[in-house]
Amino acid sequence: MFSAQIDVATAAPLCDVPRRIFGTFVEHMGRSVYEGVYEPGHPTARPDGFRADVLALVQELGATTVRYPGGNFVSGYRWEDGVGPKDARPVRLDAAWHSIETNEVGLHEFAGWAAEAGLELMYAVNLGTRGMQEAADVLEYANIPSGTALSDLRRENGAEEPFGIRLWCLGNEVDGPWQIGHKTADEYGRLAAETARLMTFIDSRVELVAAGSSNAEMPTFGDWERTVLKHTAGLVDHISLHAYYEESDGDAVSFLASGTALDRYIEAVAAVIDDAGAGPGSERPVGISVDEWNVWYQRRWNEIDKPRVLTGEWPVAPRLIEDSYSVTDAVVVGSLLGSLLRHADRVTMANLAQLVNVIAPIRCEPGGPAWRQTTFFPFQRTAALATGSVVVPAVEVDSIDTAVHGTAPLVDAVATVDAGAGRVALFVTNRSLDDAAAVRIRFDQPGLAVVSAEVLTVPEGGDRHTVNDETAQPVGMRALDGVQLTAGVLEATLPALSWSVVVLSTTAEEAPHV
Repeated sequence: MFSAQIDVATAAPLCDVPRRIFGTFVEHMGRSVYEGVYEPGHPTARPDGFRADVLALVQELGATTVRYPGGNFVSGYRWEDGVGPKDARPVRLDAAWHSIETNEVGLHEFAGWAAEAGLELMYAVNLGTRGMQEAADVLEYANIPSGTALSDLRRENGAEEPFGIRLWCLGNEVDGPWQIGHKTADEYGRLAAETARLMTFIDSRVELVAAGSSNAEMPTFGDWERTVLKHTAGLVDHISLHAYYEESDGDAVSFLASGTALDRYIEAVAAVIDDAGAGPGSERPVGISVDEWNVWYQRRWNEIDKPRVLTGEWPVAPRLIEDSYSVTDAVVVGSLLGSLLRHADRVTMANLAQLVNVIAPIRCEPGGPAWRQTTFFPFQRTAALATGSVVVPAVEVDSIDTAVHGTAPLVDAVATVDAGAGRVALFVTNRSLDDAAAVRIRFDQPGLAVVSAEVLTVPEGGDRHTVNDETAQPVGMRALDGVQLTAGVLEATLPALSWSVVVLSTTAEEAPHV
C-alpha cells in the first residue's frame, strides 16, 4: 500500500462545470443507428421503430448533447436523403464505412429521438463532398420557421416548428488523409470561414465548431490549428480535438496514464488558441470541443474489422469496432473524465464516442437485450454528480514512469462543489495495478458529511480484463468501505486499479439523496 494526500480548496473553484462536457456521439456507422438506437422489429420497439430499452439506458446515462450524423460518414452524406416519406428515400453507398445506408433514420427521426432522450442536438455538415450551399440549406431547413422553400418543405415533412439546432460542426477530421474530401489547413480554413459567415447570416444564434486535429500524433498538429484559426478566429466559437487511447502490447501502466496525455493535448491546443488571440477575454473566445474521445482499440479495427469491411461487399449495419470494455478500460475512462473537468476553463464541450454498440457505453443485440458496459458507470456517475463548480485538488503522491506517456501520478483527483445542491463530489483514480492507496483528503469547508462512497474496481472472482456482456454484468459500482470523515479530513483506502466517487453534503442535517 502507498499513501496520498489530497487537499480540496472548495473556496477556490476553477470555473463552472460546462454541462455540455457530458456529450456523446451517434454516427451512421456499424450498428450505432440501425440495430442500435433503431430496430423496428425488436420486442421493445415503439411505433417509431426506436428501441425503448436502449432509450431507457441512454436516459440513465445522463448525457447532455449528441453529435450527429458523423464522423467520417458525414463527409459523403446528403442530408436531403434522410427527409421526406421513408418509402421514397434513396438507398446509398456509404463510402466512409463501406456500407449501405438505407436512410430510414434522418434528421426528423433523430431530432425527435434526441429530444425524448434529453439530448441537445449537435449537427455536423458535409464539407467533404459538399460545402457552403448544402450547409446553408440544411440550416435553413432546420431552423427557419416558415416562408421559404426549405422551411416549408420541413413543415410538409411533418415538423411544423423548426428544430432550432444551435450547435453545428463544420466538417469532420478534414486533416486526415482517410477523410472523404481531405484538405490542407489553408483549404479547410478558407472553406470553414466562408461557411461560418454564410451560416451566421442565416441564423445569428448558431454556435460553430471548426475541425481541429484528429489526434495529437498527426504530423500537422499545432500548425493545423494555427492556420485554421488564422482564417476562422472571430467567426467560430469552438475548435475540436479528437482523442482515443488503447492498451498496446500489454502495457497497462502506460494505458492507465492516458489522462496525462489528454492533459497535455488540451493544454497545447489552448496555447495555440491564445497565440491566435482567440483565448479567454477576446471578443469572440474559442473554446475546445473534445467532440470525440474514448478508449478505442484501433489495432483491432485495423487487423479485424477493416479487412472484413473492405471485401467488396456492401452490408447494411455491419458490426464495426464493437469493443467490449474491461475494468481497466473503465478506470481509464474515469480518469479521462477527470482530465476534461480539470480543464473545464478551456474545454467547452466533449462527446464520448460513441453512444450505442460502436465503442460505446451501451451495447445491444438484435432482438435481444441491451446492457451497460463497464465504461457506462464512470460516465453516468460523473454526469449526474459533477455540477456547480470545478475544483482542482492539490495531490501529493508518488509518480510512476511510463513508456508512452512519461511520468504520471499514481493518484488522480478532481472535485466539484454545488452550493445550490449542498453537495461536494470527489472523483479519484488509483492508477496502480497492484497496490491499494491510503488517501487522506483535507477539505477547507466545515460541516461536511459523507453521503455516499462508491468504487469501480476488479469484481470478486474477476481480474482487470473482466467485461460485462449480454449474459452477465459483474462490473459496476459498489460501496467503498471504511471511509471516515473527522474534523474535515476524510480517510479512505482505494483498491488497486480503481475509480471512486465520494459525495458529501455541506450540512449534515440536509444530506442530499444520491
